[in-house]
Amino acid sequence: MKKIAIIGAGASGILCSIVCSKQGHVVDIFEQNTKCAKKILVSGNGRCNITNTTVTQNDFFSDNAGFVKHALERFKFSDFQKFCSSIGLELDIKSDGKVYPLSNEAKSVANLLENHARSLGVHFHTDTKITQIKTLFEKYDAVVVATGSEAASHLGGNTDGQKFASEFGHTIIPSYPSLVQLELNSQAHEKMSGAKVDGAVTLLINGKAVESVWGDILFTNYGVSGFAVLDISQKASESLLNYQAVDISLNLSPKYTPQSLSSYMMKLSQINPTLSFLDLLHGLLPLKIAKTLLDTLELSYNAKISTLNTKLTKRIANQILNWRFEVKDTHGFRHAEVAGGGVDTSEINPLTMESLKHNNLYFIGEVLDVLGRRGGFNFTWAWASAFTCAKEIIKN
Repeated sequence: MKKIAIIGAGASGILCSIVCSKQGHVVDIFEQNTKCAKKILVSGNGRCNITNTTVTQNDFFSDNAGFVKHALERFKFSDFQKFCSSIGLELDIKSDGKVYPLSNEAKSVANLLENHARSLGVHFHTDTKITQIKTLFEKYDAVVVATGSEAASHLGGNTDGQKFASEFGHTIIPSYPSLVQLELNSQAHEKMSGAKVDGAVTLLINGKAVESVWGDILFTNYGVSGFAVLDISQKASESLLNYQAVDISLNLSPKYTPQSLSSYMMKLSQINPTLSFLDLLHGLLPLKIAKTLLDTLELSYNAKISTLNTKLTKRIANQILNWRFEVKDTHGFRHAEVAGGGVDTSEINPLTMESLKHNNLYFIGEVLDVLGRRGGFNFTWAWASAFTCAKEIIKN
């Protein structure tokens, strides 16, 4: 029987504790917050996109791209599904691969995980912040760092895990926010705050388009949000960290091409010439966006569309389908769902999650330099890395 200390009672920490305690080991979890699994509780807008059935190593970003392969293969979706069933957690599997609890409540995930761990004898030490990790080795046979990243700082996100790793000589890959909103160097977005469209976002790094994503786009008083923005935020954030020029191009009406949109406007000007420019654009876009677009083009709201010509319709169409904004920053770690960077995985054994710098020291979950795409992939990594770590501790 071993004594195991786990720092952090989030997704990876609790699963690791369950697997270890099932084999009769003594497990203590140290959690700085009063409640466990706070990030689970808010994930997926309270629904918790718990994993994804389509996961591959290509769904992750890391300086060491192949690191995740073994853990993902060792704890596949079928294994996770069996685990969930064993603790009474039924799953709702969507056609796009996203998986949610059947209850549609993140609270059920957190409660069932914690309750099952407690039933196995796991000792939870809440309101307990570990500051001296080396002293734990005086009492425990293995120490697992499952502290997460500095994302969602209001929920307890911090750099403790990185500091612990540094104490043992580990290299830290600079961290950056991801799945996060973007702040724009513009005044236009403030006028459109609250307006939302389904469109496409193209990310440009140093003037070159590197990624395009379709989805919802929400204007805010600081910039832009929405799923399409979150999906391109990883590359945007990493590029900002490296002092590169970051811009986005917004296509606010993807059903049109520049030619078809221009033709539509010219045709409407002939059919109903008394409509105003604002009427024309409000037929295509939310009112706040229509007004701001006309302001940007310095066109009158009340001018009649009978005055339109081909040159002007092309100009308007280009603004709707290719509206450029400079990204000045992300909305920060506090608002990020996850973070990139972390403990350098080239110094961690991918087969065991054990440190290559210190025996019986393990790192799992988001504290490592492993970042998943949106869609349940970060939880997938939490489960897989925790299971791999627990199995190694048990075997040794």
